[in-house]
Amino acid sequence: MKKGVLLVNLGTPDAPQAPEVRRYLGQFLADQRVIDTPKIIWWPILHGIILRFRPRHSAALYRRIWTDQGSPLAIYTAQQAKQLQVLMPDTMVQSAMCYGQPAIDTALTAFQKQGVREITVIPMYPQYSQTTIGSIFDQVMAYYQQRPDVADLHFVRGFYQRPDYIQLLVTQLKQALQEQDYDQLIFSYHGIPQKYSDNGDPYAAECTATTEAVMAAVGDYPYVQTYQSKFGPAQWLLPATIDTLRQLPAQGRKKVLVITPSFVADCLETLQEIEIENKTAFLESGGVQFTYVHPLNGAADFTAVLKKIALNQK
Repeated sequence: MKKGVLLVNLGTPDAPQAPEVRRYLGQFLADQRVIDTPKIIWWPILHGIILRFRPRHSAALYRRIWTDQGSPLAIYTAQQAKQLQVLMPDTMVQSAMCYGQPAIDTALTAFQKQGVREITVIPMYPQYSQTTIGSIFDQVMAYYQQRPDVADLHFVRGFYQRPDYIQLLVTQLKQALQEQDYDQLIFSYHGIPQKYSDNGDPYAAECTATTEAVMAAVGDYPYVQTYQSKFGPAQWLLPATIDTLRQLPAQGRKKVLVITPSFVADCLETLQEIEIENKTAFLESGGVQFTYVHPLNGAADFTAVLKKIALNQK
C-alpha cells in the first residue's frame, strides 16, 4: 500500500495585499472551530465590519515580514515537507494549509491520484486545540464525506509530550543562556478564548505541560508563561504576553529571553507581533535586552523528529 504524509499548518494569504488578506481572513474567521459565535450574530460582524476594514491593516503588517520568496510560514512549511521527503523516499510527502493555499483538499486529491491509500496527517502544532488541530481533522474528514472511498487515515493529535521535541526547545534555550544572562524567560503561546478552555479544550494544560517539561531540563531559572494574539473583545487566556512585557521592567526584569513553543515556523504572530510589537512595548517600558528564540523553522533536527512522528516511533 502506497503511503503519504501530510504536514498542515494554519495558513497565510497569497500576497501581502488587501484583496488576498480579505480572502484569507474570510476563510479563517468563518471557521466555527475558531469563532463559535452563532452565524446569525457573527456573519454580519465578519462581513459587514471586519472584512471591510481589517484586511488593509493586516496587509500592511504582512508586508513588514514578507520576503522575496513569499510568506515565511509558507516557506518553512514547504521546506520541512521537502526535507521530510528526502528522509522518507518511499513515502509521498506534501504540505498544506488549513486556510489558503495549498489547500488540504488539493493535497488529498494529489494523494488519491498517485494511489496513496495510507495517509498520516501531522498538524504542525505541538499542542492540541479545537481551533487548530480540530479544524484540520474536520477538513480532512469533510473531504472524504464527499467520496465513496476513504483512505487509511492516521491523525497525529499533537506532539508536545515527545522528549525529542522537548529536547529541541531545551537546546535552543540553553544555547541562548550560554551566550548571555537574562532576568526572565518568557514562554509565549498563541492564546485562545477562555471559554473554550472552560468548555474542555485541553490547550492551556498542554501548554503548561510543555513549559514544565522544558524547564525541568533547563534548570532553576525565573520564567513566566503567557499568551498572545488576542482577537476580539472576549476574555482570552491570561496573562497576556504584551502586558507582562510592559510590567517586567518596573519589577527589575529588564533583560528577557522569549520563546514561542506553540509555533514551529515563523509567521506574522512571531515576526511582527513578538519581534516588533512586543519588543517595542518592552523597550519603551524600560527594558534593556529583548532576545527572541525563533521557532524550529527549517531545522534538520526538527525534520528528524517529524519522521519519527510519521512512523509512530518514540
